[in-house]
Amino acid sequence: MPSALWIAHVNVLDAERLAAYANAATPVIASFGGVFLARGGAYEQLEGEDHTRNVVARFPSLQAAHDCYHSDGYQAAIALGQGGFKRSLMIVEEIE
Repeated sequence: MPSALWIAHVNVLDAERLAAYANAATPVIASFGGVFLARGGAYEQLEGEDHTRNVVARFPSLQAAHDCYHSDGYQAAIALGQGGFKRSLMIVEEIE
């Protein structure tokens, strides 16, 4: 079964709310096997709209990534961060 990536492009609106979200979301993501590969580090925008933060997390499967997002714990984390960021988030299955 191939692993899957969460790919998020984020614009930070309120750093404190983003931090509240991140503090609550990190253990939930880990509980579903999620591991961060990139989390707000240096980047070079080559095409398209620029974002203030980019995040990539690997999950053991597409289903695990899906289940994490829809879990009560992750949805509670999103609620804590409401108004703190605007993002696009997708799940992409990796090539085996």
